[in-house]
Amino acid sequence: MATDNRIHFWRRNQKVPGSLQPVYGAQHPPLDPRRHRPLKDTPKVSSVNTTKSKKPATFHEFARSTNDAWDLDDEEDDCMFSLKQSSSSPDQSRSTPQTPRLRLFKAPEDTEPLPRLPDRQEPISTNPDEDGLDVESGPANGRVVKSCSDVQLNVNAARNTLQKQQSLPVRPIVPLVARISDQNASGAPPMTVREKTRLDKFKQLLASPNTDLEELRKHSWSGIPREVRPITWRLLSGYLPANRERRDLVLQRKREEYFGFIEQYYHSRTDDNHRDTYRQIHIDIPRTNPLIPLFQQPLVQEVFERILFIWAIRHPASGYVQGINDLVTPFFVVFLSEFVEEDVESFEMASLPLDTQRNIEADSFWCMSKLLDGIQDNYTFAQPGIQIKVKALEELVSRIDEDVHIHFLKYEVEYLQFAFRWMNNLLMRELPLRCTIRLWDTYQAESEGFSHFHLYVCAAFLIKWRKEILSMLDFQSLLILLQNLPTIHWGNEEVGLLLAEAYRLKYMFADAPSHYKR
Repeated sequence: MATDNRIHFWRRNQKVPGSLQPVYGAQHPPLDPRRHRPLKDTPKVSSVNTTKSKKPATFHEFARSTNDAWDLDDEEDDCMFSLKQSSSSPDQSRSTPQTPRLRLFKAPEDTEPLPRLPDRQEPISTNPDEDGLDVESGPANGRVVKSCSDVQLNVNAARNTLQKQQSLPVRPIVPLVARISDQNASGAPPMTVREKTRLDKFKQLLASPNTDLEELRKHSWSGIPREVRPITWRLLSGYLPANRERRDLVLQRKREEYFGFIEQYYHSRTDDNHRDTYRQIHIDIPRTNPLIPLFQQPLVQEVFERILFIWAIRHPASGYVQGINDLVTPFFVVFLSEFVEEDVESFEMASLPLDTQRNIEADSFWCMSKLLDGIQDNYTFAQPGIQIKVKALEELVSRIDEDVHIHFLKYEVEYLQFAFRWMNNLLMRELPLRCTIRLWDTYQAESEGFSHFHLYVCAAFLIKWRKEILSMLDFQSLLILLQNLPTIHWGNEEVGLLLAEAYRLKYMFADAPSHYKR
């Protein structure tokens, strides 16, 4: 009875290692070729391992089709084979023996045997010694016998795979957060001939006594080189004047003015009327880009707290709103990169001189203030600016991709449920920081980039995922997708395509608002 139970157990549990696998209706497993070595004239027993994947099975078929290449019937072919082995390349000589004397090693009983070819025939072993089974070939039997060593086959297969991979074009993977301030293109070298020419053009514009801002915007639309991005952002945001001689005086005055605000207002953060604002800022700061070590440094978090608190009390109509904390990070990273040659995501802020730290803080405050001046209605009571933009996005999508719009209506997905964050955070939660910096290059170049052009970027961004959206057939799956879009490996190439599509939509609809409606 116990024997029958064991038999039934192995028959029922085919996934258990060692379970009996029926082959062609047989009641017993295939014979182990290590123990049962058929003679040369014995017909082969074809066995199929049902657990093998498709790729190894194809290799086995190839191996069977080339069996005759090893059956050389005279001594001359034997000599030719030995000559080819001795004259092989160094790489081949490491994996293929140079003499016809081949050796098969027995696998220890306490270790798992190497995978074997189930339908290849084992050579007849002769002259066993202490190391293993010795297979010799020579004039005595007039036949060269191929070793079926699994190590040999694995080495050859690995080499063939490596050569195949090296022959295919490989696109480097963009790192998670690395090079957040200098990602010129997805997988492209940091500097190309074209980019060097563009950099020279930027330097020429910036070196002129009065910078032509329109020309600077024209060149900045397709991306700003890292070396000149800080000064270009200061100019395009309106923080610095176009006149070169006045820039140093303006910088000095504005930086002193900011730290005058710090001395005047920052101590009031514990007062009753400002305590809730400071508490909310203090809670939100650690949530800002939690995957980047730079923003988890206490010194950097203190800088962000001062910037956001001073802005909040100087703009009582809106005050601080969750999401504004994200808008500081691109400016902070760009202005920090002016003093840091390596990647900034792990840079220690404390290693910079105190004056440099203060300058970065003040410049980040003023540039963020200039940005928010154009979209402040996004953060006033009830956030009417965001409500209007989300409604405009819904109307725009209904015109450019009716299938996606109807799909949302079918599964009762409201645009406000996913697009509110897109407008509130300017897509910073949807894109890696390196992509946000590239996106803001174009926003700075557009006359109303943050307030107007952003709408068309959101529309192009949504339509880019139409295939994935239409494949989701329930409310929960749609929201999970829209709130976790797979952009972690995006680079400047993807952002450039997104901006090109957004520009096309703007060209079609911006000057014809009636086209929104049916």
